[in-house]
Amino acid sequence: MLNRNLSLAGIVALLSLVGTSAAVVAHHGTNISYDRSKMWTANAVVTEFKYVNPHAQLYFEVTDPPHKGMYSGELLPNPAQLVRNGWTRKRSSEVLFGGSKVTVTVAPSRAGGMGVLVIKIVDEKGEELLNGGPDAGGPEAPARGATPAP
Repeated sequence: MLNRNLSLAGIVALLSLVGTSAAVVAHHGTNISYDRSKMWTANAVVTEFKYVNPHAQLYFEVTDPPHKGMYSGELLPNPAQLVRNGWTRKRSSEVLFGGSKVTVTVAPSRAGGMGVLVIKIVDEKGEELLNGGPDAGGPEAPARGATPAP
C-alpha cells in the first residue's frame, strides 16, 4: 500500500510540474523574440489596431523601401500597463483607426517575417502616442511615486 501511495504521489507531483512548466513557457518572452539591435523607423498607415491580451496588436503598411510591406506589430506594454498609463481602448480607437498615418519604430522578429515589436508610435502632428520604454504606455505616463495633480 505504501508503494502505491508513493507512486500516486509521484504521478501527482510530475503532473503538477508539467502544468507549471507549461504556464511558465506560455508567455513567449517578448524581449527575447525581437532584435532591438536592428530597430528601424518608417512612415506607415494603420490598417487595424487590436486591444487584446497579452499584448495589443498594430497592423500597418509601410509603402517605402527598404521596409515596404504589411506588418503585424506587437506592443511591448500589456493592456494593464497601457490602461495604467492612460492608453485606454477608447483612446486607441480614436487615434489608431484604419487609415491613420503614423511613424513607427520597431524591432524585427529574430525568426524573420513581417512580425515586429512596436517600440514607439508618433502621429502625423509629431505627438508621441506610445512609447515601449521601461514604464511602457502613453507620453503622459506619471513618474513612479509621483502624486497626481489636484
